[in-house]
Amino acid sequence: MAEYDPNCISKKENQKLPHRLDRHEGAKKLASLYSTGKRVQEVICVYSCIFLMLINFFMILKHLRIDRISEVIFSAICGIVTADFSSGIVHWAGDSWGSVELPFIGKNFIRPFREHHIDATSITRHDWIQTNGGNFMIGIPILLKLTFIFYNSSSTEIQAEYPFCAYLFLCSIFVAITNQIHKWSHTYFGLPVWVQILQNYHIILPRKHHRIHHVAPHVSYFCITTGWLNWPLEKIKFWSTLESIVTYFTGCKPREDDLKWAKTS
Repeated sequence: MAEYDPNCISKKENQKLPHRLDRHEGAKKLASLYSTGKRVQEVICVYSCIFLMLINFFMILKHLRIDRISEVIFSAICGIVTADFSSGIVHWAGDSWGSVELPFIGKNFIRPFREHHIDATSITRHDWIQTNGGNFMIGIPILLKLTFIFYNSSSTEIQAEYPFCAYLFLCSIFVAITNQIHKWSHTYFGLPVWVQILQNYHIILPRKHHRIHHVAPHVSYFCITTGWLNWPLEKIKFWSTLESIVTYFTGCKPREDDLKWAKTS
């Protein structure tokens, strides 16, 4: 199915289109699988993660030493790069493997990947909770680890581990907001100016950059936090090599379930 490019038409024209991809039968079926249980899990994860973010932000500021700022900046950048790579691994795995029919994991975690490839703009119609619930859940164990360090270590021990703390904190923040950044990369109307500036300077995932991934059959540019790693990973054929290894050992072919849902009518 050809990918709808919302940058080619106006918002008013888009609303009048009779062939909106959210009317695709597969997209409608996948959207209907979003359950009350999943919603509850997302609400709990979002607010728990925000609470831990606030606690750790306060502790980061409390123990900050100006003379170590260069170490902190380097560690923070490493945390962002780790978040970008992690987003690629999770995105690649969700896009390429598994089935919506798998118990628990299928409907709750694989379903959004299938829906997104059929209707790439569906994410722009998700509210804050549905957009971010899954990624905030991933951020919780990282922030719990950081909280443990702060509340079970002496000031001397914290200073010794402070660069690692900065690394964990920025990694957790960018992991948590990855899907919000992803949503912005599909939003062509009404984005705040500051978001557009971050996209234009490639501090977060730019819209034009992410469109490369949405060229069927969706085999490249999986990193969706900043997208910094997409070009180098493509150059070394990282994803195709990884897929070959998985196929060799399991016999599974990548994106079989994805193609099945795309053909649903």
